Amino acid sequence: MGGAIPIRVFDSQLFQDVFNASPIGIVVETLEGQPLFVNPAFCSFLGFSAAELLSKHCVDFSPPEDAEQDWKLFQQLRAGSIDHYQLEKRYFRRDGSLVWGRLIISLLKSQPSPLVLAMVEDITEKKKAEEALIRQAAVIESSHDAIASGTLDGIIVSWNAGAERLYGYTEAEAIGKPITMLVPPELPDEEQKILDTLRTGGQIEHFETVRVTKAGKKINVSLTISPIKDSTGKTVGISGIARDITGQKRAEEALRASEERLRLAQWAARIGTFDLNLRTGVDIWTPETEALYGLPPGGFGGTQTAFENLIHPDDRERIAALTQEMIRTGQPVEEEWRVVWPDGSVHWIAGRGQVLKDESGQPSRMIGVNIDVTAHKLAEQELAKANEQLRLAIEAGSVGGWDFDVKSAKNVWFGKAYAQLGMATDETSGLREEFWARVHEDDRERLQNTLQTAKDKREEFTEEFRVVWRDGTTHWLRSRGRYYYAANGEAERMLGISVDVTESKEAEKALRESEQRFRLAEQAGRMYSFEWDVATGTVVRSSEHLEVLGVTQPLRTTHQQFVDRIHPDDRATFLSTVAALTPENPAAEITYRVRVADHRAPVWLKSSGCAFFDSKGKMLRVIGMVADITPLKRAEEELSAMTRKLIEAQEQERARIGRELHDDINQRLAMLSIELKRLQDNPSAIDTRVQELRNRVEEISVDVQALSHDLHSSKLEYLGVVAGIKSWCREFSERQKMDVDFKSDVQSVLPVEIGRTLLRVLQEALHNASKHSGARRVGVQLEETSGEIHLIVRDWGKGFNVEAALQGSGLGLTSMRERVRLVSGTITIDSEPQRGTSIHVRVPIPSEPASERAAG
Repeated sequence: MGGAIPIRVFDSQLFQDVFNASPIGIVVETLEGQPLFVNPAFCSFLGFSAAELLSKHCVDFSPPEDAEQDWKLFQQLRAGSIDHYQLEKRYFRRDGSLVWGRLIISLLKSQPSPLVLAMVEDITEKKKAEEALIRQAAVIESSHDAIASGTLDGIIVSWNAGAERLYGYTEAEAIGKPITMLVPPELPDEEQKILDTLRTGGQIEHFETVRVTKAGKKINVSLTISPIKDSTGKTVGISGIARDITGQKRAEEALRASEERLRLAQWAARIGTFDLNLRTGVDIWTPETEALYGLPPGGFGGTQTAFENLIHPDDRERIAALTQEMIRTGQPVEEEWRVVWPDGSVHWIAGRGQVLKDESGQPSRMIGVNIDVTAHKLAEQELAKANEQLRLAIEAGSVGGWDFDVKSAKNVWFGKAYAQLGMATDETSGLREEFWARVHEDDRERLQNTLQTAKDKREEFTEEFRVVWRDGTTHWLRSRGRYYYAANGEAERMLGISVDVTESKEAEKALRESEQRFRLAEQAGRMYSFEWDVATGTVVRSSEHLEVLGVTQPLRTTHQQFVDRIHPDDRATFLSTVAALTPENPAAEITYRVRVADHRAPVWLKSSGCAFFDSKGKMLRVIGMVADITPLKRAEEELSAMTRKLIEAQEQERARIGRELHDDINQRLAMLSIELKRLQDNPSAIDTRVQELRNRVEEISVDVQALSHDLHSSKLEYLGVVAGIKSWCREFSERQKMDVDFKSDVQSVLPVEIGRTLLRVLQEALHNASKHSGARRVGVQLEETSGEIHLIVRDWGKGFNVEAALQGSGLGLTSMRERVRLVSGTITIDSEPQRGTSIHVRVPIPSEPASERAAG
């Protein structure tokens, strides 16, 4: 199947150039005789403008009798019985005068919908001359054509006025001369061949050749020559008529040039034609058509199947069905489809096909054109994509737009424009006054001046202004737009968009206030800000760093210079923290020491920073705050030392008490039990009393032993941390009549100091649960994950207010926190009234034994 050249192709500059180049009038018409295109020569011939001619019918310019003859021939052309004809006819000019033209009509069968090419040569003057000759001469002399006779040897015998006009020789100059004087040198044998044909009784009809005039000008003539015979039938001479066809040849040459230009235009515009013989199945493509399918000249297989194989698989069935439908109905079809080139690339083709029928009315041929519309399709896709992106941008970005007609003073609002002015879409008629009524009175004059300046200077404008909604609230808009001007230079439209920047404006105001508060906080809190440009290595610090570091240093330094001032013991940790920053985890906080120039003790700093990365994950810059925490660190060190000493004293005291209870009191009570047992062995009246004393002594022994375990659990040392904690949980459960559900998945051998911390926290938690929660069941879980030990104690009792408990006089929670802190751990206490309590302790497992660390 093929496709169609859109009519607009004939409006192209190249096609106009072809028309303009012709010295004779040329018209392209439909099969209904409706002019589609006319060239300047034809307009000049009839005295009409192109627009006037295109509005008329082809026979509107002729007298009725000439128009009737022309239209009959035109109908034969339209029916396909002839494909061209020519005649001389009269035409009416615009001023009413009659002119003569030689009309040559040809059917352009290569077009998708056959068109008619008409070529008209102005022969008015020639006709006038002929009419004068007719009035002045006899039968021969009245002929417009050159008529002459001669001998069989080619000697001129007679010479009419037409011959004189055509060749320039007078009768006296021509008679007796050889006819070869009219033959150009490049055709030396042509006249002899003509004479040989005539001598044998043959005739020469409408033989087109070239002859030379007396002035040496070469002209195109059509020769019709017959032998002159006597009464016996013997050829005794020759008689011939020569017609000047120079104008016709020029027209034909112009037509050929026009067709060549059209072919070149098709090539340049990527247009190709095809001709499919429906009987034989042979499909003829022009090289331009083959190029549209990525094929070299001659690369097409020449069949409908070969064509369908080039179509994209998703379009193939549709186009094949459309081809069959076109053959069935005989109606022309326009369609678009994709083709796959040999290199795998996909291109779009627009085509138009027309089925031609034979004399019996059966489809015989399909002709048409194809044009590459890939660029157009891609442009459509890009435009659709851009429109969708614009729509999404408008919707996502709360963008409003307007199109203001300067003359009518009316606005067309779209997007969020209505909402930005605090109005509904049905609340406005689009008048300019409605907009200005919303603009804040303090901004109105400034905005008007901005618009006027942009209008006068023909510049784009950007302005921020406030609008007041009907509810009295004020909102900020940022508008951007420009004027568009008519051909006379007057502004006719103003197009633009607005964005609600109220939040941005409020954020700017808040930022300014925040920056002021931040500056005051920096000064009061011994802090300074910084920004590190990673690419250049430059660090810019606020002026407060001078007071924090206590030295005179420039605000701008390098990152390496700053790293060099970090205490050697902290430098690796600092660098690893920076290296660990990623787009997923861009923030970090680190504490480190910095050496100062006057040899004082190092300053403790705490840096909090946030890194920014590009789309490839490369770090661009880091901003943050640095605080002087030296006093805090010293206080922490003093508090830690004091707390550690206090806890160590408590541990020593508890160990001492435990040893005394276990080794002294418990042993003595055991001896007492033995004595009482001996007393029991000697029956007496006090047997019942002795038994009671024995039972009581045993209870005391059990309680004292349990107390010893609480104060100093030797099982941690002998059984290990996990087994010791599990044993203590079992003993506590038995004493307190409380269900303790202990679970553990710890595989590592834990240091005793960590086990002791976990046990003390657990003891405090379970005693608190026993005394205050009212719960009879507690869950205890020990977990090991990623180098940490987790202790989780959870009850489902009354719960309590954690903040209130920490502010109270009790030391239980505080003691737990201090114990965990001393082993570099963290503790989280979650509890709410009537929702139970959860205590979660995380303690890192040392990478090496404490003794080895101490030795190191």
